This record gives sequence, C-alpha cells and structure tokens, in this order.
Amino acid sequence: MQPKTLGEFVIEKQHEFPYSTGELSTLLNSIRLAAKVVNHHVNKAGLTDILGAAGNNNVHAEEQQKLDVLANRLFIDALVNREIVCGIASEEEENYVSVAGMKSDNMNKYVVLIDPLDGSSNIDVNVSVGTIFSIYRRISPVGQPVTLEDFLQPGRKQVAAGYVIYGTSTMLVYTTGHGVNGFTLNPALGVFYLSHPQMKFPEKGKIYSINEGNYVHFPLGIKKFIKYCQEEKDDRPCTSRYIGSLVSDFHRNMIKGGVYLYPPTSKHPSGKLRLLYECNPMAFLAEQAGGKASDGYRDILDIEPVELHQRVPFYVGNRDMVERIEEFIQIYD
Repeated sequence: MQPKTLGEFVIEKQHEFPYSTGELSTLLNSIRLAAKVVNHHVNKAGLTDILGAAGNNNVHAEEQQKLDVLANRLFIDALVNREIVCGIASEEEENYVSVAGMKSDNMNKYVVLIDPLDGSSNIDVNVSVGTIFSIYRRISPVGQPVTLEDFLQPGRKQVAAGYVIYGTSTMLVYTTGHGVNGFTLNPALGVFYLSHPQMKFPEKGKIYSINEGNYVHFPLGIKKFIKYCQEEKDDRPCTSRYIGSLVSDFHRNMIKGGVYLYPPTSKHPSGKLRLLYECNPMAFLAEQAGGKASDGYRDILDIEPVELHQRVPFYVGNRDMVERIEEFIQIYD
C-alpha cells in the first residue's frame, strides 16, 4: 500500500484543531511548496551561481550566503502570495513583515517565524542544511495590522512547528502538538510521503553534539558534562557528533538518540541561537517526540520572549541527557 502524502495527512488531521477552518492546512501546504523549490535550488547549487557569500550581512552581522537570500525570498513569497498569514518574521529580516493582501485585509489568523536556511555555511561543502518554521495564532484583533506582540509569544503557544532537511533525501518533519511525523520527498513525483510516523527519541541517548573547538570559552558546568560523556563508565563513553547545522544535528539525534548543546560562551554570554525561530520550534518538536529542551534553568517553551531576535543558550534532545546538563549547571555555574 502506498503511504499517505503530506497533503492527505494534513487534511486527515484537520479535526485536531477545534478552531481550524482549513487555513492552517493551506499554510502548511505553502511551506511544503516553498520547500520543494528551495530543495530544487539546493540540489543544483554546484551548477549555478548560488554558492558562496552574497556580499552583505544580515541583521545579526553574519555574512549572508547567496542561498540564504534566495531561500528567504522564496518562503516569504510563497506565504505572501497565498494570502494566508498576517505576518512573517525571518532570521534574515531586521523587522517582521506585515502582510495585508488586497483580499485578506488583515483577516488572516496566523503568523510564521522562519529560519529559511539553517546551516547555510555548509552549502559550499555539500553538507546537509535545513529550514525551520514556527506557527502561532495571532493575539491582536483580526482586521487590524499585525503587531510585535503577535510574534513575542512563548513557545507553548505554538500551533505548529517543523523543519525541512535537505540531505541525502529531503524530509519535512512537523508537529501540531499531536506527535511528530516525517515525510520524505519523492523527487521523481515532487510529492512528500509519510515515511517516519510518530517519531520518538530512543529511550537512551549516546551522542552529544557541540562545537568542542569553543571548549575554553564554555561555562564550567558544560565542561564537566563533556568530561562526563567521555568517561568509560556505565553506558559511556558517548559519541561526539557535530555537523554545525541545528536541523541536521537535531534530526540525527532524534533518530539515533542524543543531545545538542549550544551553551553561552565568554564571547556570546546569551548563546547564539535565536529563541523564536530556532529554539522554540525545535523545543516543541523535541517535547512531542519524548525529549526536552532547556536553557539550563528553564524549559525553553516557558520563556517569555522580549525581542524578535532574542538569543538563548540551548540544550535539546533525550530528556535524561538534558536533565543531566541542568544538574551540572546547577552544581558548577
């Protein structure tokens, strides 16, 4: 029997939203469409002039890659043209984009926060990259322009979140608060099929993912955790695996079992990952897959955001490994 397509699955699950009128399904389909277009460009990156730096920096003073710029435009265009969202916030944009189409007149109910191309520095060396998205129901009155408060909602208010990983195969993984499901793109047909139903972290994790090149800059608690992972004791040592793309590292750890760490450093005391369009969606996915996400002291999903591009330390993966990190932080930091 042929597996369900993403479109069929989304329609089948519409009943899980008590206030849904089909808009969320259309929104997810817009993300699916944009992901297929980005995938097309990623797959021919070595054959066209879209490798390398774009020659300018984004709002975070990070050098933009050409594919960063392209993916950002493709996702925004897909969402705006469908007139299905009232606002969009992107890692590549300094301010949020207010969407008021000629037909919608600010009547749309959802806002989207997105990292269009996570890990884009890996593009030039043909390593997996991804897209991360987060969807909220607006809190400002329908019919009025979207406001900053619509985006500054804690992660627990997300109605959907997910990522697309562009790798040996292209997968779209998402949750609406009813488990995590993964869909693999059949490139011959251009269709996503359900390939990984009800994804869960394994009971035990054996992988830790962190850029150990920054070891001297880590807090003492994180250094102690790394040494703990390296000890030959009980079910250790753990394996160190780090790709440098949050989507790729998270995806592997959810399948194999492990934890991803991006701690604060002396150079970046708040960490480097953005709460709203990187940490919150991954935390939502992790919780739905039986894992956990923390900043070392609090559940990521409980943090009240104060700014659009807010950064936080981030630890996500198997629940027992994240809780062990919290223990080390409480003891040593």
